[in-house]
Amino acid sequence: MTNKVCVIIGGGSGMGAAVAKEMNNRNYNLALMSPSKNCEILANELGGIAVRGKAEKSTDLQELFNTTMEKYRRIDSLLIHVGGPPKGDLLEISDEDWITANEMVLLPVIRMSKLVTPVMQAQGGGSIVNITTFSAFEPSLTFPTSSVYRVGVSSFTKLYSDRYGADNIRMNCLLPGFTDSLDLPQKFADMSVFKRLARAEEQARAAAFLLTEDSNYITCLLYTSPSPRDRTRSRMPSSA
Repeated sequence: MTNKVCVIIGGGSGMGAAVAKEMNNRNYNLALMSPSKNCEILANELGGIAVRGKAEKSTDLQELFNTTMEKYRRIDSLLIHVGGPPKGDLLEISDEDWITANEMVLLPVIRMSKLVTPVMQAQGGGSIVNITTFSAFEPSLTFPTSSVYRVGVSSFTKLYSDRYGADNIRMNCLLPGFTDSLDLPQKFADMSVFKRLARAEEQARAAAFLLTEDSNYITCLLYTSPSPRDRTRSRMPSSA
């Protein structure tokens, strides 16, 4: 039996690396991308392949796709986890930084969807998971561009789910709060109802659930709450 294949953008460290390890434990072949050599080191450790590149570069995404298809001839799952876009005081952020944020956060989701959807259609299905942030629904002045464009990812996820659900292709968002893969002070842990940071491995198990057949009847959105005022939200395409 041919092992299934998971492509991970942002798979060199932190939450992306944790997802790679979790998917490896589930016997998925891996194709990883990150700007640093970390993705190559991890891929070598897990028996996968890696392409060094940036999510905001369409040529790098195309290379990742081509390399994966040449090696494995299939793509069953795709995880997109990009780094933080430019920050600043709301009206002091330059047009160039807003454009950069769009290219970092929203366009990689659209571009990769265009690449992998025909493959997943031909295979009879697949799963795409976009890791964004709680600030998509609780906008924060600390992360203005991230808040704006990651809610765009959520909207695209709803539209994609409606359009391609009949092809058995699912798309979900995982919107984590503050995670221990970042070096954060205690005040961020105190924002959580659990009074601690989420563990990268916990987020990875949630992502793996959505990436695999364990969640065959879940599509559109999954929200992980970071603070007492937030609420866990999940939606099916028919509910919006």
